[in-house]
Amino acid sequence: MMTDELPVTTTQIATIKEFLDAKADLYNRPSFIERDPISIPHRFSKKQDIELMGFWAAVLAWGQRPVILKKANELVELMDGAPHDFVRNHEEADLKRFLNFKHRTFNATDALYFLHFFRQYYLDNDSLEDAFLPTETDSLNSQSIQTVESSLITFHDRFCGLTDFFPERTRKHIATPARNSSCKRLLMFLRWMVRQDDRGVDFGIWTRLRPHQLVIPIDVHVNRVARHLQLLSRPQTDWKAALELTETLRQFDPADPVRYDFALFGLGVEGEM
Repeated sequence: MMTDELPVTTTQIATIKEFLDAKADLYNRPSFIERDPISIPHRFSKKQDIELMGFWAAVLAWGQRPVILKKANELVELMDGAPHDFVRNHEEADLKRFLNFKHRTFNATDALYFLHFFRQYYLDNDSLEDAFLPTETDSLNSQSIQTVESSLITFHDRFCGLTDFFPERTRKHIATPARNSSCKRLLMFLRWMVRQDDRGVDFGIWTRLRPHQLVIPIDVHVNRVARHLQLLSRPQTDWKAALELTETLRQFDPADPVRYDFALFGLGVEGEM
């Protein structure tokens, strides 16, 4: 924890932890779901449908939340309400319905590549989690692997690796720490898939990536509140800032530092801070 102002004392740290613990408990509950993009994968019970629409909803999650939900639900309808079945079994003629899809800078070219990647991937793999695992999968279970940085780099390279089909314009939708991006949307998706508790918000359906390896997604609300509480000092909002904030939060909960995403985001979006 660093600041350009006076150092934060041990007593202040304990007070901030107590405050954030209470706010994380307040906002980590099902009532949080309805207005959030995580409501899209919560429409489903099948693991692969949850993965697919969780990933797609996270990628589209910029702008006003009602618009994000509208566009993500539009994708669900375009896939006949069964994303996993659609990506595996669609025919060429079925793709025409995506030609008018657009959300901000995400357009039909991007949507069609996503479908192409998902089809190729799910024909050979059961879970999207495997796409985030480096070759030495056992190493991810080691306490020495502190973050998902290598997983994000691995996924970016695999997703963008179908060179005969990959449209370069689509790269901007899949962030990577290798370019010092904050990776906020992918980190949000990983939180949904990996965090495990009994609160009914995050899914916790992935087990080879672990909660202690997660890095907090820094959106505008988290950024503002973290700086207000002197939890983050790096001027840029980038990958290094995400790591710095996560390391600070790990002092409060080494096993699950990203649970404080609920507190920081909730405080910001509800206008408490």
